[in-house]
Amino acid sequence: MADDHRENRRLWNEWSDTFQGLWNADTADGELPPTPTPFSADASARDPLPDAASPEGLDVVELGCGGGQGTVGTALAGAERVVSVDLSEEQLRHARRLRDFAGVDAAFLQTDVTRLPLPDDAFDAAFSEWAFQMVADLDAALAEARRVLRPGGSFLLSVPHPFGELMDDETGELARDYHADPRRRVTIDEAYDAEMVVFDRTVSELHQALTDAGFAVDRIVEPDPRESPAGGETDADGPVAPRDLRIWATVE
Repeated sequence: MADDHRENRRLWNEWSDTFQGLWNADTADGELPPTPTPFSADASARDPLPDAASPEGLDVVELGCGGGQGTVGTALAGAERVVSVDLSEEQLRHARRLRDFAGVDAAFLQTDVTRLPLPDDAFDAAFSEWAFQMVADLDAALAEARRVLRPGGSFLLSVPHPFGELMDDETGELARDYHADPRRRVTIDEAYDAEMVVFDRTVSELHQALTDAGFAVDRIVEPDPRESPAGGETDADGPVAPRDLRIWATVE
């Protein structure tokens, strides 16, 4: 498990500049790049929170923040306090730069989501988007998410949809078995020294893990990939597999 963590950290430190460059590719000089947050009014229309559509006045933590886009978006949406963690120093460098450019208040910590340097019952809401699939010890990560949330706190767990991850992007056909060993390696660039290590857990495994950690699952959302986050149509033709799995849960 420690080796997988180190491999993913190395990969993201290598990939960070290129990844963030692609994210910002359509942003004009001097403009704020996209900062999507699950707490925005647009997001809540398709992916509503269990209890509220705004983080205004809430203390929020993002677990696996990458370049900080979700963190900054959440701060801009009115959160009282936002703290975010990531394993990659390079990703956090980009996150802090984005925070400063946007002029918001947010704290970024380099750490493992299975060992958060944060106090118990410190946040009203937590979210993690496309990060926990890279965590070997899911139970430990969810236990930490539960620990830092206050009673009744909300948690969004978003990962690549495990069925969508089975599909071959070129042929559109199944490339692996849904119930195969969840651990696999992904080559991002042959020039990189590291590969990404991911764990394609089934929907039922994720649901059970959340329940075991002390969460009540409120809603499972599987967005139609033919609809963009902005509500427009994509170029997909014919049958498509889901790409995103979003699970809203509440601390029991």
